[in-house]
Amino acid sequence: MRIARYTTGDEPAYGLVDGEGKKIAEVTGDPLYQRIELTGTVHQVEDVRLLAPVIPRSKIIGIGRNYADHAAEMGNEVPDEPMMFLIPNTAVVGPGDPVVIPASTSEVSFEGELAVIIGRMCKDIEPEEAKKVIFGYTIANDVTARDLQRGDGQWARAKGMDTFCPLGPWIETELDPQAVDIVTTRDGEVFQDGHSSDMVHGVAALISYASKAFTLLPGDVILTGTPAGVGPVVAGQRVEIEIDAIGTLSNPFVAAER
Repeated sequence: MRIARYTTGDEPAYGLVDGEGKKIAEVTGDPLYQRIELTGTVHQVEDVRLLAPVIPRSKIIGIGRNYADHAAEMGNEVPDEPMMFLIPNTAVVGPGDPVVIPASTSEVSFEGELAVIIGRMCKDIEPEEAKKVIFGYTIANDVTARDLQRGDGQWARAKGMDTFCPLGPWIETELDPQAVDIVTTRDGEVFQDGHSSDMVHGVAALISYASKAFTLLPGDVILTGTPAGVGPVVAGQRVEIEIDAIGTLSNPFVAAER
């Protein structure tokens, strides 16, 4: 099942997206917290504005160096345990929304990733329990200011700036997270062509590990890491990330007004 969050110009609404990704059937309530029912209203996807499918009320947990090829291209070793960092929910934007490059950075990169959305509160769970707490999956662009990342020595500012975490286009609830292709293009040129089976730590292990540090709440998002091929992006360019079982997340990059 695909669940979208969208607007027709009024308040945000939720809907079920058909298999071709062309129609949205409106539902009542927030699927994360309430039982949903079809309202009978159907929209064409092209006639609505898709929004980020979830705005985490609590946190976004990023995972660094979770693909050996990406760690190698950045000159790093693969950590023995998942490397976690936090991103504020103010970094989230939706499909088609601009990613704003601030004046404080001159070296911004894209990172295409599979993202996991938590559906139930959990703490200290084991990997075999992880499937029970997953609501679904979406696509993320873990935008990073590389110069700030190097200079700060930690990643909060480099990865947490406003608009630096696009999510979308919708949530897919039925998916094998270890069996999807992740393809990222910049202005139509392929840079990343990876597969989730190459994760060092799989999704179940990541959820378990994170839950032993933080209580995970409904709507929390875990970014599962990026394969090799990350590259620079400047204002005026567009980055598209495709995960075959979900769809495509596309965002333009623009310079901040000065």
